[in-house]
Amino acid sequence: MSKVKYYYDPESLSYRKIEHKRITKFTYISLFLLASALFAFLFVFIGGYYVESPREKALNRELQNMQLQFDLVNKKMSEAEAVLANIEDRDNNIYRVYFESNPIPEEQRRAGFGGVNRYRNLEGYDNSKLIVETNKRIDILQKQIVVQSKSLDEIAVLAEEKEKLLAAIPAIQPVRNQDLKRMASGYGMRSDPFTKARKMHWGMDFTAPRGTPIYASGDGVVVRADSGSTGYGKHIRIDHGFGYISLYAHLYKYNVRKNQKVKRGDLIGFVGSTGRSQAPHLHYEIIKDGEKINPINFYYGSLTSEEFNRLLEHASLENQSLD
Repeated sequence: MSKVKYYYDPESLSYRKIEHKRITKFTYISLFLLASALFAFLFVFIGGYYVESPREKALNRELQNMQLQFDLVNKKMSEAEAVLANIEDRDNNIYRVYFESNPIPEEQRRAGFGGVNRYRNLEGYDNSKLIVETNKRIDILQKQIVVQSKSLDEIAVLAEEKEKLLAAIPAIQPVRNQDLKRMASGYGMRSDPFTKARKMHWGMDFTAPRGTPIYASGDGVVVRADSGSTGYGKHIRIDHGFGYISLYAHLYKYNVRKNQKVKRGDLIGFVGSTGRSQAPHLHYEIIKDGEKINPINFYYGSLTSEEFNRLLEHASLENQSLD
């Protein structure tokens, strides 16, 4: 029960009971409720602004973790881009130079993505710029990796072809040094042994006893083993591919047949003096793309530098050929 309140009336010199009007009570109650509501609103607003709820704390931690992960992803992409740039540089300036292939243009490696906005669905968020830029870098990096992967596939094919080429090129002397009497004549203008006139000698003559072994100077297929060419007598022609053909003339006998595959160093025949020949020797020629070229440039696979220099000295002498 509420307490009764009094006030002192000086005119009547007595205490009088305080009477509250209904409107006053209503006003007080209204003010109290309004003040309470305002206080509650301020508490919720200020508290919500300055004080995090457990859910907000969890969301903020998740956001911070996401930003950290994006930073780590970008750092790893920077490292991957540096590694890829090194591979691209080696690809253009080492591998493709060695295999005589054109480098990949920079605009092809760095080509972007045209057309519509690929990242529209990532826009409109607080961290959209970070997310969009990261996705762009990932997409460009993936494209560059695809370009480089195709390039390395091409290099692998070129390497395989280069290996076949190196095995096919006629790169050794067809008669061993220990079996030679001498290198009788080289490539160039020489005196004909029968007419004594100067004419072009298209190969190299290696003097050796009859029956001396002759070896294939490179991998290939025997396309001829006959005596059907004027002046060559019994001779062998090996097609090495890549435009190379080697010819071995004036043989005593064959050790191969037509269409037989041979490897560099295989025994293919024996020195003789058949055809237009003055003495037992091997007449050796190399043909590249239909043109007869100097065989002296193709002995890097079997001679030391001293042996090659001696051979070069003898081959340069304008003496008389043996055929």
